[in-house]
Amino acid sequence: MTPEIQTFAAGSTWAAACAERLTDALSDAVAANGRATFAGSGGSTPAPIYRLMSETDLDWTAVAVTLVDERNVPETDEQSNARLLKQTLLADRAAVARYVPLYHPAVTVDRAAAMATVALRPEGRLDAVLLGMGEDGHICSMFPDSPTLKTLLSPDLNPAVLGVPAGREGRPPSLERLSINLPYLIQAGRVVLALTGTRKRAVFEEQAAGDPAVTPIAALIAHKVPLEVLWTETAP
Repeated sequence: MTPEIQTFAAGSTWAAACAERLTDALSDAVAANGRATFAGSGGSTPAPIYRLMSETDLDWTAVAVTLVDERNVPETDEQSNARLLKQTLLADRAAVARYVPLYHPAVTVDRAAAMATVALRPEGRLDAVLLGMGEDGHICSMFPDSPTLKTLLSPDLNPAVLGVPAGREGRPPSLERLSINLPYLIQAGRVVLALTGTRKRAVFEEQAAGDPAVTPIAALIAHKVPLEVLWTETAP
């Protein structure tokens, strides 16, 4: 069943609702298990959410923070998702959280993915996940027509990070990337999909009816990922 799209008239209340759902899930996990793991996305949409999360009175020393995907570039690069995360989330009270990177220098993207898989394994499941969605319907680095798409969307594999090649003939992504796979999202505690703008709302509704084997949004729904969709017209 397609989840209801929760609509917010103001971008500020949308960002606050996203932040509250994610930090509540992390707080519950810390209370139950003594630790929690958060995975966030890149792009411009999450920044106001991350800033609100960073101000939350949560035991951030018990939280591991990682990314759902990353460009295969160092943190000094402006396109690095890690750079965004450190500037917006891993600041204020959340500065004491432990960061687990996906990118590793001086190795191939596939080797970096294998290293990230090993590094994330001790953290267990993802207790809270913030996803964004591109206008082509991609989440994480699960791009249409990518040769890794079906593998990333395979529900029968173990949770893992995979290398994603750059697209050919001008197709996205423009750079090699690293991405968690669908099983990580299936096992997650809470997944918030933060959407802005009328175009992305329409894309979500279209993609929800797609083939789960090749359509990331449809795969989330088909495999009962604990998905909450929060939408506003204009982000703060």
